[in-house]
Amino acid sequence: MSKFQQKVSIKNKKAYFEYEILDKYTSGMRLYGTEIKSIRENKASIKEAYCYVHEGEVWIKNMNISEYSHGGYMNHAPKRERKLLLNRKEINKIAKKVQDKGITIVPLHLFLSDKGWAKLEIGIAKGKKLHDKRESLKEKDIKRDLDRYLK
Repeated sequence: MSKFQQKVSIKNKKAYFEYEILDKYTSGMRLYGTEIKSIRENKASIKEAYCYVHEGEVWIKNMNISEYSHGGYMNHAPKRERKLLLNRKEINKIAKKVQDKGITIVPLHLFLSDKGWAKLEIGIAKGKKLHDKRESLKEKDIKRDLDRYLK
């Protein structure tokens, strides 16, 4: 197994429950060396994170990447804002969609690409109402019951 084939898969499960995902994009991130090392150790969280567009750039805020254990004095700040690397066309599409009321950008999945780059899947999302969440729970229960029955 090469060093880039490590399975790093950090998901934001709550995003699928809280939001209806309208569109998905995969982006890179501008990171420091100690940040990518912490991600490779699965020491990151995107649960409280959110994204926003500012001056033609997409940023992620509140993403927690724990300090690297061997970082020393050159370590990074765990919750700093990080720039997402997207094409200009994608940024313009996202910025146009986010201007609508009730639409937001949610991080969905943090993973490593085949080349070892950290990638973040973001989604254009609309918040669910309470009855939509209940419907999601019903579907989840039905699926779980079916899986039990089929075993």
